[in-house]
Amino acid sequence: MKKMMMLLASAVMLVGLTSACGNSNNGGGNTNSGNGNATATASAEPTEAPKKDVTIKVFQFKVEIAEALEKMAAEYEKETGVKVEIETHGGGEDYSALLKAELAAGEEPEIFNSSGWAGFDPYVDRAADLSGEPWAKDLVEASKAQITRDGKLLGMPMNLEAYGFTYNKDLFAQAGITELPKTLDELSAAAEKLKAAGITPFALTSEWWSMGIHTLNIALANQADPAAFIEDVKAGKATLKDDPTMKEWLKLVDIMFANGQDNALTTDYNTQVAEFAAGKYAIIQHGNWIQGMVDEVDPELNLGMMPVPLLDAPNVFTGVPNNWIVNSKSDQVEEAKAFLNWMVTSETGKKYIATDFKFVPALTSITADPAAVGDIAADFATFSAANPAQVKSWNWDRFPDGITQQWGAAMQEYLGKQITGDELLGKLDAAVRDIVGN
Repeated sequence: MKKMMMLLASAVMLVGLTSACGNSNNGGGNTNSGNGNATATASAEPTEAPKKDVTIKVFQFKVEIAEALEKMAAEYEKETGVKVEIETHGGGEDYSALLKAELAAGEEPEIFNSSGWAGFDPYVDRAADLSGEPWAKDLVEASKAQITRDGKLLGMPMNLEAYGFTYNKDLFAQAGITELPKTLDELSAAAEKLKAAGITPFALTSEWWSMGIHTLNIALANQADPAAFIEDVKAGKATLKDDPTMKEWLKLVDIMFANGQDNALTTDYNTQVAEFAAGKYAIIQHGNWIQGMVDEVDPELNLGMMPVPLLDAPNVFTGVPNNWIVNSKSDQVEEAKAFLNWMVTSETGKKYIATDFKFVPALTSITADPAAVGDIAADFATFSAANPAQVKSWNWDRFPDGITQQWGAAMQEYLGKQITGDELLGKLDAAVRDIVGN
């Protein structure tokens, strides 16, 4: 994980990521998946390829790239004649439940998204082996483990992301905050300064995934050994309610919830980000994935990523948000592989990933675009390079699917002041018992 953290920082700062195995795609060049359907963009204006009687469906999660992904699919059809249908479900939707319903109904998208670790377990039997694909050697090494089973790479990591508290630097200056808070007491004091200046400190949302995944991970990642702690919780050897770190985390949650907007319970993700981008709030618990959405509202917004205070030192958190899975039960497996190969090796595809998607790439053969990734990722890069021990991992996908959804529902109750802090922690444990059975 430490290597991935440093590589993410290096990618954003354009220090230059290089693969330990070498890179055969520097500067682009022709690529071919073996079936003749993925051709690289030539330097001359390409002629439109003849239409083929082939359609592949992509069932994907990331709402932030939906529009750009559809444009990229149109480019692929123009170059290859293969039609790519994009269906996006994310934001306030439960992507996992919708994907499972799609599969249960007999609908088999050629490509779909899945997280790693335990979150990938329900889809292992549908995942084609991608170990031999030409891009596999260029993956950031630490991105592979979460999607590897029995030595086989069963997905393409989508990108690298990081989050902490994204904050509006101008609003902090307006409130007279000259140093970022390093403790919970300092965070509370900063919130009071913001309110005294007429600024609402936190942009909150009631989305289950934001609270049940990213907020909970702050506590999980601050464990001495997150993976071991999670295994103990799943085995019934430890509880969240009795854990000292969870109790400190609850204090952090209380500061956030006490200093957010009045209508937090009815604020969805898109509204939360749009209103933050409009300068209505000073802090939002999201990461570099919101940069594109923010830029649509105000590309000049002066943002940074603030590490989250908890325990001995404030931290930021990084990982692979999603993976592209080729559905082995589809009758278009080779066409799906060809599309993914084109996405990460053709000049057209690489341009979309680095610039239009605003991604920090998970492949060393694609260079991050500093103008695209923006201030949030750049701030993360600066902090992580100077403080590698304070960059923590993503851990929610070590729990089986269904637990984070229940955690999110419990967090919604707590945000609505329907339950106490002790009751919240008890419900978090109950969710684990309900799904795992211990």
